[in-house]
Amino acid sequence: MDSIVVTGGKALHGQIAIAGAKNAALALMPATLLSEDPLTLTNAPRLSDIKTMTALLQSLGVEVTSMQNGKVQVLSSHAMTSTTADYEIVRKMRASNLVLGPLLARHHQAVVSLPGGCAIGARPMDIHVTALEAMGAQIDLRDGYLHAKAPGGLKGAKVPLRFASVGATENVLMAATLAKGTTVIENAAREPEIVDLAHCLRRMGAQIEGEGTSTIIVQGVDRLGAATHPVVTDRIELGTYMLAPVFCGGEVECLGGRMDLVAAFAEKLDAAGVDVTETDKGLKVKLRGDRPRAVDVVTEPFPGFPTDLQAQMMAMLCLADGTSVLEEKIFENRFMHAPELVRMGARIDVHGGHATVHGVETLKGAPVMATDLRASVSLILAGLAAEGETVVNRVYHLDRGYEHVEDKLGAVGAQIERVSGT
Repeated sequence: MDSIVVTGGKALHGQIAIAGAKNAALALMPATLLSEDPLTLTNAPRLSDIKTMTALLQSLGVEVTSMQNGKVQVLSSHAMTSTTADYEIVRKMRASNLVLGPLLARHHQAVVSLPGGCAIGARPMDIHVTALEAMGAQIDLRDGYLHAKAPGGLKGAKVPLRFASVGATENVLMAATLAKGTTVIENAAREPEIVDLAHCLRRMGAQIEGEGTSTIIVQGVDRLGAATHPVVTDRIELGTYMLAPVFCGGEVECLGGRMDLVAAFAEKLDAAGVDVTETDKGLKVKLRGDRPRAVDVVTEPFPGFPTDLQAQMMAMLCLADGTSVLEEKIFENRFMHAPELVRMGARIDVHGGHATVHGVETLKGAPVMATDLRASVSLILAGLAAEGETVVNRVYHLDRGYEHVEDKLGAVGAQIERVSGT
């Protein structure tokens, strides 16, 4: 099993190209199930989660062609052979459940295993099920699988979500494109990935309005067609690399970065004493003083502070001048990186959904264990600042969400390498 080895204290200077968004691509890829015509995605990220979604779609009979070293994906569902998403693939990744809505919409049936993914909370499927049932689906849970059917097809309906779930919004949005009549999604998620999916579906011929707001209205159409769509910039990878020079000094320009994708995050960085400047190529980041200042953080649905940047922000606040409080309001069990940061000399107290971080002047390199995707990269960032060598073990999580992190950080001056396990 691979490890990432980081030797701290090297200032970073240069540019880091930000990839297409993992969470956007994982919703865009199942959209191919809505049409027999090809869907071409450009600016696609090259990640293990994309490979998992590819395997899942191929198991349904979707043809997937990868071009330009994986940055372009051409998907075609003209000759599907199955509507069953098997446990052996679905268990690897939560986003696999996004085939449910499209399969029901076009084929009026689906058998989808309950999904897996990082151990950061239950993230129940009941929101998805209740929403699709409101559109006329009949769904039963048997032997760990959701058995769904929609005799005669889905029907437009008012669909209020009890929580602004990104996945449920995506599932219903895709399902509604081929439903008979008008669907109104209330309390819809507002994330950029939702907006990106709506733009792609519109290119395919869908009639959608209101994406980016809490109410999305979809007028069903008879069929969707071919489209080419560029995947939006990954705001989580962007935020992660924006933090890198804060740990060890220097200045980094994140190519492709957009302030509208990370506004709440950038606001917290400014309060912490970090300059974020828009350029014609992206966002440039530099710490104003010697240490960041303590700030309090509450994770919220977009446009609030993203839960997927909470672990990275905690690592930065370990070095801040003062005491910070982080409140995690999206997922339970998402402070599992805290004990690993403590191994590096951080002072963190966790009580339920709150973590109190008492800033220290230095961290010490240590062997640490990655518990999930974002925890992995938070430990790597901490290693950039730590005295000595930090070995981050179990980094298979990392490859689910970051392209070649050692190459990108190494290119701007970090002393970092991947060591293959025996």
